[in-house]
Amino acid sequence: MDITIHASFLPHDDPDASLAFYRDALGFEVRHDVGYEGMRWITVGPADQPGTSIVLQPPAGDPGITDDERRTIAEMMAKGTFAGIILATPDLDRTFERVQASDAEIVQEPTEQQYGVRDCAVRDPAGNLIRIQELR
Repeated sequence: MDITIHASFLPHDDPDASLAFYRDALGFEVRHDVGYEGMRWITVGPADQPGTSIVLQPPAGDPGITDDERRTIAEMMAKGTFAGIILATPDLDRTFERVQASDAEIVQEPTEQQYGVRDCAVRDPAGNLIRIQELR
């Protein structure tokens, strides 16, 4: 089989703040910015990886979610426990400096982990945990 990861989804509750974080702090290109019924779906990704994207989506956009589920999702997003993603870079220190300069919430500065990777952790404007590993 020949399968690739095409897109992953992360929720957002402020499309402009999320756009600024992923575009300006992480340096991703904006591939799509689609509005529908007052909501926005923003697709971003690394310029040199056109086949891999992150879709920033409004969590209320799924018509199958109940009001109770929407409240639970909003509570989990506020706590930063709903979603996350792991990214990688060959220069963790430079990437961390750029993200830190954007006033992102820093969870962990670059650290050599006991499980064999060096990484850092930040939260995007929606509270999603973003871990960034150093490629070796």
